Amino acid sequence: MTQTVSIAGLMAQSGVAFGTSGARGLVSAMTDRICFAYTAAFLQHLSAIGQFAPGTHVAIAGDLRPSTPRIMAACAAAVLHMGGEVDYCGFVPSPAVAAYGFEHNIPSLMVTGSHIPDDRNGIKFNRTDSEVLKSDEIAIRAQTVSLPDLFDEDGMLKDAAPAEPLADAATPYIARYVEAFGTQALAGMTLGVYEHSAVGRDILIALVEALGGEAVSLGRSDHFIPVDTEAVRSEDQVLARQWAEKHGLDAILSTDGDSDRPLLANEQGVWMRGDVLGILSARALRIAAIATPVSCNSAVELSGLFKAVRRTRIGSPFVIEAMNTLVADGQASVCGYEANGGFLLATPVVLEERRLSALPTRDAVLPILSVLVDARRRGVTLSALQAQLPERYTFSERLQNYPTAQSNALLAHLEHGDEATILGRLTAMFGELAGKVDGIERTDGLRIHFAGGDIIHLRPSGNAPELRCYTESDSVERAVTLNMQALQLVRNCGVPA
Repeated sequence: MTQTVSIAGLMAQSGVAFGTSGARGLVSAMTDRICFAYTAAFLQHLSAIGQFAPGTHVAIAGDLRPSTPRIMAACAAAVLHMGGEVDYCGFVPSPAVAAYGFEHNIPSLMVTGSHIPDDRNGIKFNRTDSEVLKSDEIAIRAQTVSLPDLFDEDGMLKDAAPAEPLADAATPYIARYVEAFGTQALAGMTLGVYEHSAVGRDILIALVEALGGEAVSLGRSDHFIPVDTEAVRSEDQVLARQWAEKHGLDAILSTDGDSDRPLLANEQGVWMRGDVLGILSARALRIAAIATPVSCNSAVELSGLFKAVRRTRIGSPFVIEAMNTLVADGQASVCGYEANGGFLLATPVVLEERRLSALPTRDAVLPILSVLVDARRRGVTLSALQAQLPERYTFSERLQNYPTAQSNALLAHLEHGDEATILGRLTAMFGELAGKVDGIERTDGLRIHFAGGDIIHLRPSGNAPELRCYTESDSVERAVTLNMQALQLVRNCGVPA
């Protein structure tokens, strides 16, 4: 017997909600029934806009979390129920399955919780031409779907046969970069690859070797490690410095769990901030115009390297929308990047007479390779390359297990009243840390500008019970200290949820 359910109702009932580009929640809440319903709603929406019909193939891949194979099977069951065909791509990076989908003009989805612990997971959806945008998310939320009698009383599929890999998304993804950079692009470089539990770890090794470099495998793990590229764990900072010294490395490469966010450490084992990596990558690719969230380093404007910089809300769908606008405005080459390092290429670029096609989804490989190749071409270390940018430094951390309602209550308290009242309240709260507040931005969260040049930016996470804090100053030490002090103030301020 079929059952008709609304996605809005399922969201409220299950707690599995939309974050960036898809659904995410506790594994215990992401039953097969819920995952089936979300996938069906996604395909119904694509059907309404002409991107899905019976017989259409849908590419499916996943990360290395224990719950991922089960959720992939539930998503595949939904595709088959809707009359589609499944291209099962196995366990490959998010940008690899997205690129496969774009190349074949078919939808795709990635089962991943990205950087968060493996008691949570998610489903990231891609249209035939880009990640889902916010307008798509609204339409998916509004869907009502019919669920067939395939589930037991716990919401699990009664019969879910394991899928076998049928489609190769990894080989063309690797070839994309070998063809763009050439087989000697990293020749003479010794590069550590911090593998941990990243789904793209083997691809990174393969790329380093295919581009002529020497790859040193580091830190491979059989259990899932939640590596967050915006808040690198202290143990990973220590390990990188030790590895760099022990092995004489030119750099250390890594990614988050689904390998769409990069981590790149210099020759000293110091991890580079994602927004700095974005600037350097855009310069290496000779990009004209950039879309980047408001939280990213202001060195992008101060550098004077780019014809246009468009600031956005945080999240790749907003970056994609701004990139599309820049392309429509006639900019010759356009990219986007985020504070987490994820790099989106809106237009093709030409590298030494080799063409690299657009990939309008968050990618970890392109920023890593483009910056390494640029450093080698210039004959400088990564630390020297970074030193060529204006001296502005960012840092980010978060309060974990900080309910979204509490984050919202805090911001509502801080933003209550007229402009003068708000500036006064913020100066009273943060003045001992950074001096007088002379302005705020509300593009996404609350971004506080101080007369001395410091910035504190508070924002509730869109996909986890966390309060993010971004800081910017004229030294690394100052940005880190300011962040820690600001979070301590917030933790102790006592604003009720």
